[in-house]
Amino acid sequence: MKVRLLLATSLLAVTFLSMPTSNLRASTPQQPEVTAHPKTDADDKTYPIDQIITASVHDAWLLSGKNEEAFFDIVEQLAQFSAQKRGLVLPDTAAAGRRMGMMIKTGAKADHEQLLYAIVDQAVRTLGVKASVSAK
Repeated sequence: MKVRLLLATSLLAVTFLSMPTSNLRASTPQQPEVTAHPKTDADDKTYPIDQIITASVHDAWLLSGKNEEAFFDIVEQLAQFSAQKRGLVLPDTAAAGRRMGMMIKTGAKADHEQLLYAIVDQAVRTLGVKASVSAK
């Protein structure tokens, strides 16, 4: 849980602070919630995976309603999706959470129009470890 809080705090602070307010568009109505992956907490908001996978950093921020916790839920869904598709497991340590948060934060800050999934996927590929055969 500390990893999640640390990752959320660092990622969202930079994303929020680095977005120019003049480029923010009005938020479109959100689609009904669906479970995009099996590992969600009860209080996590879930988004249609086909919608978030094609969202830029800026679009994901708007989709989240400019809410840090909701934005982190999107990042978490994308990370779990990426890890599952690549057969990887993400380490559950504070150091790994900080490192992943910094990687995502750096990528998001560099280009707000880049796909958020591309940024998250790169971090997952860097930090993820192959899932053991017995875990499948």
